Amino acid sequence: MTLDTRAAAAIATAIDDMYAAFLAGDRDRFDSHLHPEVTTWETHLPGPLRTRAELDSYRDARDAAGARPAPGTLAADDKRIDVWGEVGVARYVLVAQSDGERPERTRVTDVLRHTRGRWLIAHHHAELLRD
Repeated sequence: MTLDTRAAAAIATAIDDMYAAFLAGDRDRFDSHLHPEVTTWETHLPGPLRTRAELDSYRDARDAAGARPAPGTLAADDKRIDVWGEVGVARYVLVAQSDGERPERTRVTDVLRHTRGRWLIAHHHAELLRD
């Protein structure tokens, strides 16, 4: 980790809480970890989503179609977190697994800003790892 181990630990805790919220279906808690202008780039998305509003529109359409992903477990492993003042970068492997399925691994980089006393994800980049 970084020289600022307290901030890095807070970021690690926030990331773990975000994925716990996802598993619990608690979108408000999940979203509380996102900066209002978050950009989201993921392998499965229809292109880079450049604002929180674009992310919300994508999720609303996905959920209305009954296509919300539902892994049984979701864990951010092998975290490496660096902090420089009010900016942090977290890199980790997100492991998702549904009952009876092989785990799916995604390489993730999150850039966070310390805003109003909290670490919020300002940029999320995730790439599915192929076996």
